[in-house]
Amino acid sequence: MLPACDTCRRPTVACVCDRIVSYPTDRRVLILQHPQEQDALLGSAQIVLASLPRAQLVVGLSWRNLGHALGEEDVDPHKWAVLFPDSEAQSDVTTRRGAPLDPQALEGILVLDGTWSKAKTLWWRNPWLNKLNRMNLRPTKPSIYGRLRAEPRREYVSTLESVVAALTLCGENPEIEAGLSRVFRTLMQRVRDANLAPEERKLPRRTRPPRGPRPPRPNTPTE
Repeated sequence: MLPACDTCRRPTVACVCDRIVSYPTDRRVLILQHPQEQDALLGSAQIVLASLPRAQLVVGLSWRNLGHALGEEDVDPHKWAVLFPDSEAQSDVTTRRGAPLDPQALEGILVLDGTWSKAKTLWWRNPWLNKLNRMNLRPTKPSIYGRLRAEPRREYVSTLESVVAALTLCGENPEIEAGLSRVFRTLMQRVRDANLAPEERKLPRRTRPPRGPRPPRPNTPTE
C-alpha cells in the first residue's frame, strides 16, 4: 500500500497539499456529501475545504432544513441557492418560482457532492432543497476530470468546478476560480503520472442525453 497524506488521505505521490492557497470569500459554501462518496483519490471537495475558509462539508443523507445542515438556527434560506442542473431555467439564478435573481444578493451556495445517482438521492431525500433559490451553471468546456471520471453529460463538472464558477458568478475574485482550477489540474496530472488513474473512459457524445432529475414544481406535493 502506498503511503498516504495525513491531511487529504491521498497517496503522497498524488497529494496536492503543497499547492493549496487560502482564499477569503464573502459568501459561504455548504457541501452536502453522500456517505458513499469516498473517492479520496479523485474527489475535489477536499480541495474546496482546504482553500476556502468559509466552506463547510457535511456528510449524510438527510437533514430537516438548511439550518440543521449548517448546525445553525438563524440562517436565512432565502439568501442561499442550491446548485443543480435545470434545462428549463431562464436565468443563471432563480427563485424557487423561477423568477430571475441577482447572484450578488446571495450569502451562500449549496452543492451536492457525489456521483450523479448519489446527488439525485440527496435531492429527493431533502425536499427542503426545493424551497431554496436555484443556480444553474452552464459550463462552456468539459470537466477537468476528462476521461478519469466520466459523467452522464459533458456539461456536468466536478464539485470544485461548480463551486468556483458559482462564486465567480456571485462577484467573488476570479482568481479563486483560476487558483483552485490549477490545483485540480495538478491533482489530475499527478494521478496520471503516478499511474494511479483508473481506466480512462470515453466522454459522452454531444447528442441529447437522458435528462437529469427535474426538481418538483413549486406546487407539487413533496414527502
